[in-house]
Amino acid sequence: MDNKQNMSYQAGQATGQTKEKAGGMMDKAKDAAASAQDSLQQTGQQMTEKAQGAADVVKDKTGMNKNH
Repeated sequence: MDNKQNMSYQAGQATGQTKEKAGGMMDKAKDAAASAQDSLQQTGQQMTEKAQGAADVVKDKTGMNKNH
């Protein structure tokens, strides 16, 4: 390999490594985003359940809950 071919080969290697690292970082970012979304959905569900529970308590205390 002459010097020009060697430099071209090394540039190709560096490009490939950079793309591989970028792909890995994107995968990590996607995983983090998915985890955050799951966490927010769980928090939202918990808040909804607590709000419903509080509303049921108010209905029970005021006699508005006809299920009991």
